[in-house]
Amino acid sequence: MVDDKRGQEHTRLSAAQIEGELSRHQQRRRVVRVLASTLGVLLSIAAIVVLLATFVFPTFRIYGDSMAPLLREGEIVVSLKSPAYQTGDVVAFYYNNKILVKRVICGPGEWFNMQKNGAVFVNGTKLDEPYVSEEGYGSCDLTLPYQVPADQYFVMGDQRMSSIDSRMEQVGCVGEDRVVGKIVLRVWPLGSFGAVE
Repeated sequence: MVDDKRGQEHTRLSAAQIEGELSRHQQRRRVVRVLASTLGVLLSIAAIVVLLATFVFPTFRIYGDSMAPLLREGEIVVSLKSPAYQTGDVVAFYYNNKILVKRVICGPGEWFNMQKNGAVFVNGTKLDEPYVSEEGYGSCDLTLPYQVPADQYFVMGDQRMSSIDSRMEQVGCVGEDRVVGKIVLRVWPLGSFGAVE
């Protein structure tokens, strides 16, 4: 031990000890760099997933049974934005700060009509609806036949007697700007995972 002018004691280190200390310090720096890099990658992946889930593949939970048996309450589904929707497509759309899920019956400019027994007609032709388990007239306050306005879709739930949909003026037809997307995939429960058709 050697006293310097300030009275502090210093220990002389061997070259091996200095190299060992440098090696430990470099190892710590490598670990910190790897952790920081991994954290950056994970945050980037999380941000991409959130953006995809919000703008490309919106995901949400089903509430109610207006689309049973195809979709049931509590299921989680994924939708996909499309430039246009066809008769039979199941779509999600905004209504009063909520997202509703219904089936497209007819599109812009087409004529909708419905008989008291629940038979649905589009442009005068009876619609084949194998997805409806029980036909019914349900609630309808429209003057029929009804022509769908431009850039809008006429939608109905598969449970015709209980569904509140385009047959009611309070809901009305759904503008393209309100459509979130077509329901394409059920992701929960896992036992029911698969395409929605």
